Amino acid sequence: MSFYSYKNGNPCSCPGTISGNALDGLQEKICVQVKRVYDSCLQQEQLDDKEVVITSYAMVAGSNCGCSCNCSCGDNAETVVPTSAPVPPITFESCRSTTTEGVIRNLTVERLCDRPCFARVRCKIDVPIDILFVDSRCTEYIGKGTITVEKDVLLSIPDESIVPYCLESMVSAICVAGTYLGNNRFSLTVCITVILKVLAQVEVLIPSYGFCTIPPCEEFAENVCDELFI
Repeated sequence: MSFYSYKNGNPCSCPGTISGNALDGLQEKICVQVKRVYDSCLQQEQLDDKEVVITSYAMVAGSNCGCSCNCSCGDNAETVVPTSAPVPPITFESCRSTTTEGVIRNLTVERLCDRPCFARVRCKIDVPIDILFVDSRCTEYIGKGTITVEKDVLLSIPDESIVPYCLESMVSAICVAGTYLGNNRFSLTVCITVILKVLAQVEVLIPSYGFCTIPPCEEFAENVCDELFI
């Protein structure tokens, strides 16, 4: 069973909601090593006519549908080494980001004299994407590309110390339209979400209720009566 299963007979030593006084059961102060988030910000935007070049591509296994091209294999499509190049005309189908972690480059941090602890943060963030397209033979391909967005934002930056801070980005990209331009280039309309975080690996002192009691696993079974036999 899980921590949150109704079959768990010892919920007091598991994570979850607190009943009664939150101070009841506190046993000690413990030191934990975590990534502290000093600041973060979210930006969402629509990029129109964003040109993306695919650097490599692979065929979608079992995608050749003869004379019908309505045969998308979805996000979990299995890819194989292409036996031939796509034959024009190329038809765009869809695209989306392949990871939630963006690549930050050309980073500059300029502290502001009139706003202590704040800085102007400028960088470029690369968002890897997969582009699904089909050629004239109704063979599907997945191409690898990158969308680059520029950020110029204000963030709270901790003072310099022994433990350095770092910046990380969480990203998401979903295409709503696209057109093949030729020479492995696509023009895309993309909805982009970027979260920038200022982080540092620190040791924090927190109150503790002690160690969790790990319950045994509950095997999956479609027993309709289990919901009634409580």
